[in-house]
Amino acid sequence: METSLSEQWRRVRARLHAELGEATFNSWFKQIELIGVGDGRVMLAVPTRFIRNWLLSHYAERLSTLWGEEDAALSRIEVLVRTRGEPASPRDGVAQTGHRHDVPARAADAASADRNVAPRIAKPSAPILPMNSVPMQVPSGFEDAGVGAPLDPRFTFDAFVVGKSNELAHAAARRVAEATDVTFNPLFLYGGVGLGKTHLMHAIAWEIRRRQPERKVLYLSAEKFMYQFVRALRFKDTMAFKQQFRTVDVLMIDDVQFISGKDSTQEEFFHTFNALIDHNRQVIISADRSPSDLEGIEERIRSRLGWGLAADIHPTDYELRLGILQAKAEEMASRNGPVTIPDGVLEFLAHRIVSNVRELEGALKRVVAYASLVGRPITLDMSQDVLRDLLRCNDRKITIEEIQRRVAEYYNVRLADMLSARRARAVARPRQVAMYLSKQLTTRSLPEIGRKFGGRDHTTVIHAVRKIDELRQADSGMDEDVDLLRRMLEGGNGAS
Repeated sequence: METSLSEQWRRVRARLHAELGEATFNSWFKQIELIGVGDGRVMLAVPTRFIRNWLLSHYAERLSTLWGEEDAALSRIEVLVRTRGEPASPRDGVAQTGHRHDVPARAADAASADRNVAPRIAKPSAPILPMNSVPMQVPSGFEDAGVGAPLDPRFTFDAFVVGKSNELAHAAARRVAEATDVTFNPLFLYGGVGLGKTHLMHAIAWEIRRRQPERKVLYLSAEKFMYQFVRALRFKDTMAFKQQFRTVDVLMIDDVQFISGKDSTQEEFFHTFNALIDHNRQVIISADRSPSDLEGIEERIRSRLGWGLAADIHPTDYELRLGILQAKAEEMASRNGPVTIPDGVLEFLAHRIVSNVRELEGALKRVVAYASLVGRPITLDMSQDVLRDLLRCNDRKITIEEIQRRVAEYYNVRLADMLSARRARAVARPRQVAMYLSKQLTTRSLPEIGRKFGGRDHTTVIHAVRKIDELRQADSGMDEDVDLLRRMLEGGNGAS
């Protein structure tokens, strides 16, 4: 039986490796352990609940099929979570992912979780046969911890596009992930929404798991940290909570600003943070602003968050946005087959979608999906039509003040002249152009635009808009000037 099971498991792993490739196999299947078989089931073990859940969602069916081909009597997969310190089988280690494949067992797990106790596995009607052929019971060291959050396999360092706005954060994240000892503690990553903080945190976790799989890495959001703490209070099990969080090698908490104003959670976070730092364990935190700017967070916490290295991620510039789009286009082509996206379309999106990287990637996916569904080639006109609402949303972010400044610089007049009563053509014409662009590129009303130009009446704005429209039709030079200014404003929005 031992030889037969070993050979079956070896063949199942070999087929998974061939089907999924080196990277995916190492990420999900390198630390799975075969516990035994019996009663039509294969019992596997994994180190974390995240891996357990991912296996159920993505690979349980395939595992069942492969085992069924080895032994038709084996039709179900059960995956257990091994707690820290439980001895592992020395010969059949494989991957990180898991879940119990039968639905009743999942329901039982959920009920157990609600009672804050580890799920108990019902004894099978037939014995489970482990590798040594001795009937076994489920090891008591396996339980459903359910503390960490899932890691996205797409968020790796290789998939992260580096530019001036994020090079410090990327370099710091790399250093922490590759170091054999604690370097910056804590590493504090901060920046606006959709700029890559979460991507870098996931990348750090993946890299540590790849280089040092023996280290215990725990990643979760600040919201989930609070939820786990409140749950521990409710079930009077705070000691277990402290044990879970203070015995990890690397603790990663995303969006720490969420605990703003939550005093009890902040108190526990403070003590957890100190305990880990005192034991030279790595702590990595992210937020939407720097430690000193975190409102509603206790001063002692803000002070400690600034102990290590605080690395900010700035809004992306045009070159970085274009690089991200090119990388995403290549990724789509490798995953879904050739996709022809003209360079002009990528450049257009990089100029116009300036809010954050998520929105930028979403715009590209939307264009590609539309072209695929309706069978049309990707063109600039089609992209503008498909993204009309998104482009309009980005346009609204251009301010009248920015328009005035850009137009004054372009025509080499003083910004104060835009607001003055001077009527000389050298001043009046640029002022009319600025009013025209304010009408075209913002959602401000005519009276609001007039007030921004030295308290002028809305009829003055109407006259300016009509005048520039006429001049654009009659004078190609004016038309080119206005078009260039418009592109400068749309492409530079958010970067200045």
